[in-house]
Amino acid sequence: MSAIEEAVSSSAASAEGDVLFPLKGKKVDDVAPRMRFAPSPTGSLHVGGARTALYNWLVAKKGQLDFTSPDSEGAFVLRVEDTDLARSTRESEESVLADLSWLGLIWDEGPDNAEAKYGPYRQSERGELYTKVANKLLEEGKAYRCFCTKEELDKMREEQEAAGIPPRYDNTWRDADPELVAQKLAEGAEYTVRFKVPPGARVVIDDAVRGTVSWDAESTVGDFILLRSSGVPVYNFCVAVDDSTMGITTVIRAEEHLTNTLRQCLILDALDAPRPRYAHCSLILGEDKQKLSKRHGATSCNQFRLDGFLPDAMINYLSLLGWNDGTDNEIFTRDELIESFDVNRVVKSPSVFDMSKLRWVNAQHMKMMTVEELAPLVEEQFGFLEMLEEGADKSKVDDFVFAATSLAKQMMETTQDAALNAKAVLGYGLPASFDDLPDGEAKEMIKQGNFYPIAKTIISDTEANNFPMPDPSNPMDVFLDESKKIVVADEKSGGSAYSYSAAYKARMKELSKDMNVKGKNLFHPIRLALTGEMSGQDVTKQLSLLELACAENNPVNAKAAGVVTFAERLDLLSKFIETIPDEFRAPKVKEAGKGKKDEKSAQTSKEAAGSSAVEAAPADPLDTYDGPPVTALDIRVGRITKVWEHPEADKLYCEEIDVGEDEPRQIASGLRPYMNAEDMEGRLVLVLCNLKARKMLGFPSHGMVLCASNEDHTDVKFVNPPVDAKVGERVTIPGFNFEGEEGQPFAENKIGKKKVFEKLAPFLVTSEYGVPEFLGRPFLTSAGVCTSAITKGTVS
Repeated sequence: MSAIEEAVSSSAASAEGDVLFPLKGKKVDDVAPRMRFAPSPTGSLHVGGARTALYNWLVAKKGQLDFTSPDSEGAFVLRVEDTDLARSTRESEESVLADLSWLGLIWDEGPDNAEAKYGPYRQSERGELYTKVANKLLEEGKAYRCFCTKEELDKMREEQEAAGIPPRYDNTWRDADPELVAQKLAEGAEYTVRFKVPPGARVVIDDAVRGTVSWDAESTVGDFILLRSSGVPVYNFCVAVDDSTMGITTVIRAEEHLTNTLRQCLILDALDAPRPRYAHCSLILGEDKQKLSKRHGATSCNQFRLDGFLPDAMINYLSLLGWNDGTDNEIFTRDELIESFDVNRVVKSPSVFDMSKLRWVNAQHMKMMTVEELAPLVEEQFGFLEMLEEGADKSKVDDFVFAATSLAKQMMETTQDAALNAKAVLGYGLPASFDDLPDGEAKEMIKQGNFYPIAKTIISDTEANNFPMPDPSNPMDVFLDESKKIVVADEKSGGSAYSYSAAYKARMKELSKDMNVKGKNLFHPIRLALTGEMSGQDVTKQLSLLELACAENNPVNAKAAGVVTFAERLDLLSKFIETIPDEFRAPKVKEAGKGKKDEKSAQTSKEAAGSSAVEAAPADPLDTYDGPPVTALDIRVGRITKVWEHPEADKLYCEEIDVGEDEPRQIASGLRPYMNAEDMEGRLVLVLCNLKARKMLGFPSHGMVLCASNEDHTDVKFVNPPVDAKVGERVTIPGFNFEGEEGQPFAENKIGKKKVFEKLAPFLVTSEYGVPEFLGRPFLTSAGVCTSAITKGTVS
């Protein structure tokens, strides 16, 4: 007896009643959605599969909110399609289930629900049902036994290919003599069960994504196999049987499954089972417009977890790969997605997986979380990097992680960023010699001559115990304000009036006075000397994190974290400054002709200081500014030549703007709620031009139109160049050198990766007279000062 005969015999002996189809006689719209995700356990869960699971989960969850009857069977069903016995493993299944759990896509029915009504949920455990259905089709003459050997099938295929005919089964056993079939069965010959495609059959579906799709079944497929000779059912047969017997209402899956739909519908029609609705989503492509694969970087969900992405951010971003809600909104909570998602808004065109966009979405979600909420996730990242000692004191671990998280909170795009930032802070990037310095900006700063004497002073201060250092008994001081609330803003540090932060600032003022140097000429040398970097977070916070990592019984794995202690830094600094050429060891002498003016200015200052009748001059905000240079921004005068509404976003305009280049820039802006398109065309505007191009709901946007807004962003107006300003000219700001190499704008990738605009944005404001300013200095063009109708607002 063949394997199939044994299975059929067993099925006939044990089966009770007919195969049941829960949706038979019902309208899909009248029942709660039963959605399914059916992974094959042959590897890990990747982006495409995760999106499919998400879309099905969203429809199921919304259905459960809409259908509240106790007897409602709405569900998100997890079905494991493990009929590929050679490749399917239980380890892969566990991995996929773990990834779904991490994403929060929890199933209502699945392989772990042994008592569920429509189980079992592994195809490998549903063999009896498949055999029963195959036997039913055989009895009704809708399927037949094929005794062709492999050799016969191979020969058939070769002859068809030689004749230029598409290979297909030639129906040898379709209408075979029943006596011959009986003889073969009596001999115990092996056979497959093939589906008998009805003559003239045509299958038509109304796909929710692709519209009407139809096939001429007879000319498209031959009589295909349902059961192999081993008795193992084929994929399409299992899927059709499972979808119908589990009452699946809608099948959302990738477009690569569209061709499978023909066979599945033929089987369902033969069984007189209701078809589910179908929605075939387009492929996800890499940035090179090729199908997303491992060569594009991380694609498995577990790798995104290891890289520090949040589950809510992942499902937010995955939802946008082919769907939008009709507005320009791109940030959704889980509940908002459930409420907004509609499969009818899934688009046909392929989606491009943009890692930078995913990081941006992740950053937006992290901004909605507190340091306390993020800290456990950052601790997990420290664990991945092996930066924490096993068995370390829990309170010390908590303090270190808390400090590292608050230090990176404003700049981090992933939780991994906080751990990597901490590693950078604990390290020391100053090379062995001046000639080895790779950072051109640092080298130019040292050539100004202030670095050498400042570094010498820091070293001598420390040796004399005069340089302020974090309090070993209270290293968390700078991360908490006087009410013990976390300080996140980088430009602020905690502590009381007698804290480390206050002592450090006082010493900086003394150094500024003693050495007659201020602003970036003081702070940049100090930062490079203490941290080995030209930019970064607040120095007192960095040194406090270092103290936490170097204190007695600290929780940090110094080797894995690359810790360079403060004493080691000063030793390296001492050796480094001895390699600085003599001509760069003192500040440059001021140009001739300026001495008398300076002396007069100094004398006037002394007289003012000695007179109680004269008020002290207000402090220049530039003196304490320690952010990136405003010259990093490439702000140009542009003219809007064309405006139209974004076809898929209610709040977006699409604009063509002449910024003095060969072709106009295309830019998307969220100005529709604030302005009329006809009022915008022909306007002179300011455009930030060195932002990296990215797609805004499919529209390629390259740049940003600068506008001023009031505090609650209910009023938004253009920042206006003078009417005589030249299109394409760069906006400048008094007191900053926009000429030469030093004044050149940063490259687009540097603007994005180093968050330059985000760091400058808090200082871009409009004055009480509506003048756009940076640190109190106006935006200038060749025709004069720029203006805005918004006073005391922000510019972005």
